Amino acid sequence: MTLVLFAAFSKEIKTSSKKQANKKDKERMKIIIPTKSAVLTFSILLSLLVVNTVSLYTDKPMPKFDALGHQGRSRGSGSGSQTKECNVDESNPTPMNLLQCSHSRPSPSPSSPEHLVFADRRLALVYPVIQNFKSIITSDPLGVTKSWVGSDVCNYKGFYCDHPPDNKSAIALASIDFNGFKLGAPTLDGFLDQLPDIALFHANSNYFAGSISSGIAKLPYLFELDISNNKFSGPFPSAVLGMKSLTFLDIRFNSFSGSVPPQIFTQNLNFLFINNNDFMQKLPDNLGSSHILYLTLANNKFMGPIPRSIAKVLSSVTEVLLLNNQLTGCLPYEIGFIKGAIVFDIGNNRLTGPLPFSLACLDKVEQLNFAGNLLYGMVPEVVCQLEYLANFSLSNNYFTTVGPICRSLIERGVLDVRNNCIPDLPYQRSVVDCAAFFAYPRFCPYMWSYTYIPCMFPGFTSLIPQMAPTP
Repeated sequence: MTLVLFAAFSKEIKTSSKKQANKKDKERMKIIIPTKSAVLTFSILLSLLVVNTVSLYTDKPMPKFDALGHQGRSRGSGSGSQTKECNVDESNPTPMNLLQCSHSRPSPSPSSPEHLVFADRRLALVYPVIQNFKSIITSDPLGVTKSWVGSDVCNYKGFYCDHPPDNKSAIALASIDFNGFKLGAPTLDGFLDQLPDIALFHANSNYFAGSISSGIAKLPYLFELDISNNKFSGPFPSAVLGMKSLTFLDIRFNSFSGSVPPQIFTQNLNFLFINNNDFMQKLPDNLGSSHILYLTLANNKFMGPIPRSIAKVLSSVTEVLLLNNQLTGCLPYEIGFIKGAIVFDIGNNRLTGPLPFSLACLDKVEQLNFAGNLLYGMVPEVVCQLEYLANFSLSNNYFTTVGPICRSLIERGVLDVRNNCIPDLPYQRSVVDCAAFFAYPRFCPYMWSYTYIPCMFPGFTSLIPQMAPTP
């Protein structure tokens, strides 16, 4: 429209110039030649049209996503705008001051979301979340975050995209793998809990701190959460309780403290790693009520006896790691029901009593560790006959008798009985030490059960709900 008016105005000026040369038609010439007021009026009109054209690009709200992924207005239009105020004298709206006013509006930054093109709106929503998290990174020795620029979120180092379950045609941020990046940040709040399509979050061996936001409970697809070997603290992250999608939880090597909610053992978890924290409590009675394949509670401050309910884990669990705690009491014969165990480690506790013969039922076990306890009596020959047994440690206890089958394992380097009270073997405790230990009466309940081998009887698995037969 501006160009049309400008052309019409030029044509009128040329016409008036020609007629000005014709001295015979002075009256008509006076009518056609524009007056000064007409020129001024048109100049104002032209300037207003230019400003209106510019305003189509400077005033029109543009899509923008804030740190939470919400859509807002472009910079310069909100209450927090830094736009310099421009006042125009309405009585004299000259082209110069109108154009100066239009140029006083700031242009959006080239790196802002307004100028980025995303493959999917879901990626546009997580872009500011990632950038906000990047801004609080305190350590990045490997330069990982240098790749976190631009709209191609799927090519950021450590970020992986896929089709979300609810829309196979969409593209979303599906998993994050920060393992070994050595990134440091004071918190994951505002980051992990703001990634609605995330399914896997692996971040072991970093320097992340703080606690875990309750907001992660709203992540519908998260099924693997690994924040091991970081600097997290506070109570057990209760937000994971009730997360139906979660099957893998690894929070080991942090500084979580307090108690572990018993509900976690009834959840649909296959892997539970909570070792190397500061949890202090008795082992819950429902310890064996889950589908856990890996039960690692080592290097904490768990107290009390091993609950007899551990029998209920039956053949599902493959690793039981309870070493380096403060467990006491006698070993329940029900540990023989953990048929699927490949590793069973309860070393360095305060457990006492004889070894149950029921350990002979662990026909898949490769590693047995009972070292560093207060166990005594004879080493069961039936346990030494296990086919796949490759490492059997009973060191630093008070065993007194070893049969020929077990002695053959000692010769092969499979069985370690150093620092016990076995008279005819080297590297044993002193006579004084052994005498002091046996000077006090030792007694365990259900003593009859220590020679009971349940898998040698018909209906082995049917005995589990009864927990023990009638003596």
